Amino acid sequence: MQLAGSLLFAVLFYPGTLLFVLAGLTASLFSRRATIAVVMGWVNFHHWLITNLLGIRVRVEGAVPAGQYLIAVKHQAMFETLEMLRLCRVPVIVVKRELADMPLFGLMTRRYGIIPVERSAGAKALRAMVQGANAALATGRPVIIYPEGTRVPPGETPPLRPGFAGLYRALGLPVVPVAMDSGHLWATGLTKRSGAITFRVGETIPPGLKRDEIEARVHRAINALELAPQPRT
Repeated sequence: MQLAGSLLFAVLFYPGTLLFVLAGLTASLFSRRATIAVVMGWVNFHHWLITNLLGIRVRVEGAVPAGQYLIAVKHQAMFETLEMLRLCRVPVIVVKRELADMPLFGLMTRRYGIIPVERSAGAKALRAMVQGANAALATGRPVIIYPEGTRVPPGETPPLRPGFAGLYRALGLPVVPVAMDSGHLWATGLTKRSGAITFRVGETIPPGLKRDEIEARVHRAINALELAPQPRT
């Protein structure tokens, strides 16, 4: 049953995504608000599919506060990159440049609001990321970053990439850390498992901390579900 549901999910989600991308590009000719509405429609479409076809329930502990924050999220799968848009207020998202450069999809995401980062470009990438984040702040939107820099398997807790501390220092925003455990159901293969995926919103961390302290606090908070696993229900 899980294989059948996963196949049906793929058959509906990926062609459906193409339709949403085309709709989003068309909407972007009118306004960013119209583009955002289409993107949120895509996110809700994904949520309906994972709930009704895959039997995945989303369990949220706490809430992301309204306002401008730097939201630091654990990254195990594609799953949270969409679900976090449901939990936040139209965030701008830091993404790897490869996604932003994809035909059609990349253009739609740029018009929605992203900050593309060249992960191997060092200081140049940090400057570009800060510039993009400052532009995002001017719109009043929060910023999401996945500070590990890439997807990591369940159980792994790698150090944060240096870009996170640089962005934290440059923006001067409080940080909302979010732990999640999508990887135990949403592996890289075709078959997805049913069950519950938890998002745990940690205590807001103030701006202005030294690099070692902010990295330690965020690392501990986004890995809360890895360091103290919860029962799978």
